[in-house]
Amino acid sequence: MDMKDLLRFSVVVTLLLLSPSAIYAAEPSEESDMQKVLGIGGLFFRSADSQRLAKWYETHLGISLVPTSYEQEPWCQEAGPTVFAPFHQETTYFGKPEQMWMVNFRVADLAAMVAQLRAAGIEVGETTSYPNGDFARLHDPDGNPIELWEPRQPE
Repeated sequence: MDMKDLLRFSVVVTLLLLSPSAIYAAEPSEESDMQKVLGIGGLFFRSADSQRLAKWYETHLGISLVPTSYEQEPWCQEAGPTVFAPFHQETTYFGKPEQMWMVNFRVADLAAMVAQLRAAGIEVGETTSYPNGDFARLHDPDGNPIELWEPRQPE
């Protein structure tokens, strides 16, 4: 990741952490009639073996498999900040130049999650600390980059 991307990412996340009311501001304000999305309802991507990859995410990150009926509950994430940040096409932040996206998962205890993944034989990069929290990187079996983030609460 270049410094410009890092700075932009840190500023966006810091603003989110300092303005928690903005996270839940999905209703139009009295000054505007603009409708806003409420959050991300799904993340969809291709895989040569989608069932194997879905099982990997369930086993190692606790993300439930997609329900097979309308009676089953889907995976629900905890409320919290979500950064939606398009990056410049030339960024190295995602790794491979052909990689068009990266997912960042919030975690409660990064050290415990990293230890759990490493115990399962999954390679996880070193933890990096920034003012907005601690981060670690790994890749799923298809090579998709994953960033784990333990947010730091502002003092």
